[in-house]
Amino acid sequence: MNAGRSCPLHYQYGPDTFVRPPELTAIDTLYVVGGLYGNELALNRVLDLFAAEPGRTRLVFNGDFHWFDIDSAIFARVQAKVLAHTALRGNVETELAAEPATDEEDAGCGCAYPDWVGDAVVERSNRILRQLRTAATPAQRAQLAALPMTLRADVGGLRLGIVHGDAQSLAGWGFAQEHLRDVEHRATVRGWFERAQVDAFACTHTCLPVFQGLRAAGPADGASPRWILNNGAAGMPNFAGDAAGLLTRVALRPFNGPERRFGVQVRDAFIDAIAIDTDATLAQIQFLNQWAEGSDAHASYFHRIAHGPTYGLGEAIRLEE
Repeated sequence: MNAGRSCPLHYQYGPDTFVRPPELTAIDTLYVVGGLYGNELALNRVLDLFAAEPGRTRLVFNGDFHWFDIDSAIFARVQAKVLAHTALRGNVETELAAEPATDEEDAGCGCAYPDWVGDAVVERSNRILRQLRTAATPAQRAQLAALPMTLRADVGGLRLGIVHGDAQSLAGWGFAQEHLRDVEHRATVRGWFERAQVDAFACTHTCLPVFQGLRAAGPADGASPRWILNNGAAGMPNFAGDAAGLLTRVALRPFNGPERRFGVQVRDAFIDAIAIDTDATLAQIQFLNQWAEGSDAHASYFHRIAHGPTYGLGEAIRLEE
């Protein structure tokens, strides 16, 4: 197996798995938080935002809530706070839970990186995962192994599939903003929606945010668009010059606050990308305390943490004509 590039068979499920009754119902406000990456400051801010929401609320962490938290005390606090709510496992949690594999079976970090990600990044991610594994106890690893890969939720009339990667795989990149620029790929994704029988997918994994609206396929032409709701990363900056992480909020009432970065209304649901603002200087210090200059995570991520990616807010919301 090409560690860090290949997608293991046990990561796969397919769109038909979402044709089932929802596990989460009777919700006024749903938070979906993906790609926390072990950022404890961001986690605490998410919990503060969530606590301020009125009514019937649910909080879902849809994977990769661990990554930079190689300090065992931070790892333990992150896991305890996350598992007090609903959680899915991402590729990070799946590989943490697994026994170290032979070279032939090694999925590395489980990221299933596409071709546009360089080999050096892939190799560093594999080493980060190996180092992160030392922070977890056997009991913590067992907790991660027990987490599901997918969820169904209904918020008002909105049927939502919640995943880490895409509609086919825990580590799929089919909902990446890069792939969604391609017309032919969007046609494939419309087919996934038809099979899944949902109105929207909330996802993460691919590190950059995008809310992509897709025309309904086949006999449903003229119906409301289907939406991919990718929050990018809760634990890292998502836009150039903006240090905030993002979460996806799906609610029956609009969000009232400066944290709203962008959003759409679908039927009776207000769907917004909400900023997770923390002290940027303190966040960098906490990162550097675990990943000093010269380390693998520093090489791969510190520039983004300090400056944001080369990605603009105007690129994050798209609707097919």
